[in-house]
Amino acid sequence: MRERACVVLPTYNERGNLERIVPAILAAAPEIDILIVDDNSPDGTGQLADEIRAREPRVQVLHRARKEGLGRAYVAGFQVALRAGYGRVLSMDADFSHDPARLPAMLAASRDADIVIGSRYVAGGGTVNWGLGRRLLSKGGSLYARTVLGIGIRDLTGGFKVFRREALEALDLGTLRTTGYAFQIELTYRAIRRGLRVVEVPIVFPDRSVGKSKMSGRIFFEAVWKVWAMRFGR
Repeated sequence: MRERACVVLPTYNERGNLERIVPAILAAAPEIDILIVDDNSPDGTGQLADEIRAREPRVQVLHRARKEGLGRAYVAGFQVALRAGYGRVLSMDADFSHDPARLPAMLAASRDADIVIGSRYVAGGGTVNWGLGRRLLSKGGSLYARTVLGIGIRDLTGGFKVFRREALEALDLGTLRTTGYAFQIELTYRAIRRGLRVVEVPIVFPDRSVGKSKMSGRIFFEAVWKVWAMRFGR
């Protein structure tokens, strides 16, 4: 199992995407399995996930009782993947914002790094079909966070990542309390503070084509003040 990798795929009202994203991920790399983490989606995503699992042995499903935020969904999925013995664990969105075709390159980069970030803001990366406001919010958020925290990672808010199992074990997952943007920032900051090697590989990030973004003002402002809490160790 240490030779295999597990994509943790949180879902909440992603029924319109799930039937397409799962085969795309599985086709991208033969060593990848998928753990769908569904937060009791009212649109029936969890039921569809079970139907996919019934016909696809490389897919597992974790059902959670309610929506508690992206960060907690990821932590729950990471813990299941670690207990199962996977050597590498990945995080990605279910809406095709993270291109499954980039998985082989990210897995390859993880041979020489503890954490690999699919980055919009390094050479070769970018965004597609984003309005000016969203581009400013995303780029500005990453710039703000890396300035406050004093680190050089360009895409601190990105959620397309590969973790070596030893890296996740070093991050003390049970003490993570943030969600959304702040969760992604906290993971990377903790990794750097612990001396782990974090690298960025370029990705192109399109806007989602089905469903609604989970981004909200509350998630953004959580990131604004929690960056300072991270900086001063609270």
